[in-house]
Order: sequence, then C-alpha cells, then structure tokens
Amino acid sequence: MGNCCSDAGGGMAAVGGTAGSATSGGANDAVDYFLKSRGYSGLFSQIELSFSATDLRDTDVFSKSDPMLVVYTKGKYGTLTEVCRTEVIRNSLNPTWITKQTMSFQFETVQTLLFAVYDIDTQFQDVEVKMLKLDEQQYLGDAICTLSEIVTKPNQTLTLDLVHRKDTLGRHQHCGKLTVHAEESISSKTTTEIIFRCMDLELKDLFSRSDPFLVISKLVESGIQIPVCRTEVLKNELRPTWKPVFLTVQQVGSKDTPLIIECFNFNSNGKHDLIGKVQKSLANLEKLHLSSQGENLFLPTAGGHNHQHKILKSQLFVNKFSESIQYTFLDYVAAGFEMNFMVAVDFTASNGNPRLPDSLHYIDPSGRPNAYQRAILEVGEVLQFYDSDKRFPAWGFGARPIDGPVSHCFNLNGSSNYSEVDGIQGILTAYMSALLNVSLAGPTLFGPVISSAAANASQSLACDGRKYYVLLIITDGVVTDLQETKDALVKASDLPLSILIVGVGGADFKEMEILDADKGERLESSSGRVASRDIVQFVPFREVQSGEISVVQALLAELPTQFLTYMRSRNIEPDT
Repeated sequence: MGNCCSDAGGGMAAVGGTAGSATSGGANDAVDYFLKSRGYSGLFSQIELSFSATDLRDTDVFSKSDPMLVVYTKGKYGTLTEVCRTEVIRNSLNPTWITKQTMSFQFETVQTLLFAVYDIDTQFQDVEVKMLKLDEQQYLGDAICTLSEIVTKPNQTLTLDLVHRKDTLGRHQHCGKLTVHAEESISSKTTTEIIFRCMDLELKDLFSRSDPFLVISKLVESGIQIPVCRTEVLKNELRPTWKPVFLTVQQVGSKDTPLIIECFNFNSNGKHDLIGKVQKSLANLEKLHLSSQGENLFLPTAGGHNHQHKILKSQLFVNKFSESIQYTFLDYVAAGFEMNFMVAVDFTASNGNPRLPDSLHYIDPSGRPNAYQRAILEVGEVLQFYDSDKRFPAWGFGARPIDGPVSHCFNLNGSSNYSEVDGIQGILTAYMSALLNVSLAGPTLFGPVISSAAANASQSLACDGRKYYVLLIITDGVVTDLQETKDALVKASDLPLSILIVGVGGADFKEMEILDADKGERLESSSGRVASRDIVQFVPFREVQSGEISVVQALLAELPTQFLTYMRSRNIEPDT
C-alpha cells in the first residue's frame, strides 16, 4: 500500500510497524503510540475504477439506448452520496465508458458502492451530464458491491448483474451486466528510499546522550502537520544514522509538498523532547542528497515567525535518496494472497449470567447485539472479503462444557473434530448456541487459543506462504496467564499471524496493554527471547464504541502494515 517504512531485518516495515532491533523495540513501539496521539491514522491506496456494460435494456423505439453510469458510495446508515457520472454513450447496449473514478481504498472500512445506469433522452444530448436531472431519465438498472470485492478478484475485475429494482409489481428484473475494473495508482507503488543522519545533536538527557528518532509530517494548506513516517529510536547517539525509511508521493501529496522533519529525544513516559526540525520537500531532500551538504535544524521561538527561529548547530544529512517500485498490499491480494479470519470468545464467569440483562453475554430479544456480537460483526465484515472459502475457525475459552472440565480452548460449534463455521453468521450462531451449552467458569487464559491459532498459521508455510492469519480475541478481563501468553506471542511473532484483542466491559485493562507493544517494551519470553515483530493490537471497546472511530478502524488500520512486514522480511513476493 505504498507505506512509509523503516528497514527491519531485511524487510520494510510500514508506518506503525516494528522497525528496529530487539534492543530498541520498546522505544520504537512507544513512538508509534506517540504518532497516533498526534493524529496518525490508517493508510490507503488510490484506486482508479473503469466501467463497461453488456446486454443493456433497449428502451428507445427507433434507436438503441444512450447509457450513462452514475456511481454512489453508500454510508454506514444507507445514505447514498453521488461521486461520479460518466459520459453518455450514444446508441449502445454494450458501452465502455471513458470516464474513470478515482477512490481511496481503505482496508479497515467496508466501502459499499452502488452503480446505476440511465438511458439519457435525446432531448438532453447537449446538456452537461452533471446538470442532468436523473428523475427525467430512463432508469435501466443498478448493481451493488464493495470495493474490497473488486480488488480481491482475479485481475481486480468484477462483473455484476444489473437489476431493475423499480418494477411496478415489486419484481427484480435482470437487465444486463456491469463490469468494474480496479487499478492501483502508480503513486501508491512508487517508493522513495531515504537514509537520514544527523550531526552534533544537542544533549537532552541528564546522565546520558540523547535517544533520537525522526518524525516526518506533511504540512497541509491549513497549516496542520499530519505525521506520515518515523524512524527507529537510536540509543545514546548524538551522530545517528537511521535505517532507511520509505515514502510514496501519494502519502506526502507531491514531490513539492512541504515536509516537516522533526528530531525528538525519546522518553519512556511518551513526552518526547523536540531536539530540532527542518522543513523540506522530497525535491529539496533529493537536492540535499546530491549536494552532500547538511541542513541546520531549528527550534521555533515564542513568536512563531520564521525569522525568530533559533538556528542550531545540529545538522540533518541525506545519505541516500532513490526511487523504486514496491509491491503493495493490493498487489498481494490481486495475486491470490489471503487473510484467514479466526475468533476466540471469553466465556469466563466474570461476564455475568447470560440470562440476565446486565451480563456482557446477554442476548437482547430486540435483536440489539451485545459487545461480543458487535466486535465479531464489525471485524468480520471487513476481513471476510480476504478469505476465499469464508470458513472461520471459532473457539471459546474459560467455560465448562456440559459434564466436562473447564476448557481454555473449545470449538464454538460444539464439534470435537473441527472448529470451522460457515461465514460471519455461522460464528454468531455458534456463539449463541455455546451460551446454552456451557457453564461460565475461569480463569482467563489466552495461551491455548493463541497456540491453536499459531498451529493454523504454521500451515501457511506449506501453502507457499500465500495465507496470512488474523485472530480476534474478545475478552472481559485481565489475562491470568500473562507470562504464558507472552511466550506464545513471542513464538507466534515468526508466523504469518496478527492478533486483535477487544476488551469489553469495565475491567482495568492496563495489563492487557502490555501485550500491545505500541505503548511499552517489545514482548519478551520467559527464556529471554524478544518478539521478532509486534503482532498484537489491543483496544478497550468502551473507548471507541461511542465515538466516531469504530472498533474496526482502531484494530484493523495496521493489519496491511503487519502483513507487508511479514511478507517483505521473508522475501515473499506476489506473482507478477
């Protein structure tokens, strides 16, 4: 997805990823949290859609239809927003429109599209398409899909049946086919590799040298800085040379877009000290590299005007500046790589009696989903498009099956032989059935379900590495087997696996955040081994359920990054 990244063990970890050595992992991951607190959000790619149709209805008496396509996006609550109108093709039942529509592909969002075809009456042939009143035109039919459905198809091409939904008798008439082709913008793939170094950085720590890292932000017209990239943290270093970072033109806007490059001294409390900064575009950085000269860092003064900046003796150098084409997340998806979804549900007694309304497992007769159901739905509806067979392993933990001992990993479908269910609805059905067939118990142990997910992920190695696995754990309490969980996660960090944890209810989840390396030290096993990469994302459900940011956006935004980090670090490339 054209991500900014810093080289990690031969792979290119994207923003928010796990660049850096094991010795500085905690610092680097804390920087990720620092970036998020300053407004960093998930990445996206620019997608160009092109359209054609076949066998359209012929509504004209003396000639063929004159079709025009209208494209809408469908909001969360069903609201339609028109985003594109094609040109009108005269006298054609098999049009190929020239007009293209460019959209931002956002992995963590279900982007629903509606395509409507109209026959434009000849009396309006000289009217600009944007001025046409659609209620005065002949409706030919429409089709609905998601952007994910298009980009996951072979050759990123999807053919849809056009349906006439306005039949006076309420019937749906099939009236031709619409073909939509997606192509990722080259700006999403053209990557600039930059190696930065600094000289003569100022001391910020009392008893040691500074621990510097860089944050690169683009400066938008409103004057707001939007972080797009960071380097790793280098310990006790006043003349640092950081590992390469990788930027795309799409991320920064253009080669002439102003970039703010800030050098910070890392502090474990998250309050990092600004050492100094410079303002340069990609074009300026290229010139700086060619000149082999440095740029003095400056510090803003109280007035804030350029002439009042304090110029420092510290300098920023560009050791390397080169452009190349990198494989993106969508390149892998188009080549048939998949993300396999798995779920584990907490059935410990602290959830409360499922028959009572105050229970986190209470099934509301009105149909309103509880927190467990919402998390399954919101995460599953995004990931299902990247799993071809849509058969999802689903487990429960912390419950006692009828006449059995407490189990910390049991198949949610009740089978003793297999754990898979059909589709997202299959997960929800198995979940509700399990509530009737197990007794809530405890304690809260993650180790067994993580080990089961890791066993599935290890199978990817036998499939040419074309499958990546995602485990969603939904829990109401603090994990009891913290060290065993760390051991399992460190071991799993070498596998094609990411783990999403949703905390529901009012428990104190501070210990849970230890598992998510964004805020603390990189996970370490009981034997002293450090995780090769961060594979865990944790979010308390209560922090996002009432705001504009959904659980999906909070959890899934980094998945493409983690996917690419794994694939690139192992030199796994999509078929080209």
